[in-house]
Amino acid sequence: MKMVVVTSIKEDMQNVSKILEAAVIKVFSVSETIGHKNEHDGYLLNNWFARSDSDTNALFFFSFTDNDKATAAMKLIREYNDVNKSAFPLRGFLLPVEDCSYENC
Repeated sequence: MKMVVVTSIKEDMQNVSKILEAAVIKVFSVSETIGHKNEHDGYLLNNWFARSDSDTNALFFFSFTDNDKATAAMKLIREYNDVNKSAFPLRGFLLPVEDCSYENC
């Protein structure tokens, strides 16, 4: 089992939802978050989060799923970023789940 984590700006909410659906990840959670970065390189578009005086409204998606679906989601995220060049690409992560509190883990 894996935990799939995706971060995006709010404007990409539907795109991430479609990617997870295409990966057959039927259940996922979405949380709003504010991205904040204390330092930057002087060129705002090079930073995921803006300068310290300008926060970014972002989303945090996560789902617990099997390895195949998690791998499919990561592939689709990479393909999306390759086609849709953006200053704020989707960020995907896979984390191993070592144990859980229910039988079908």
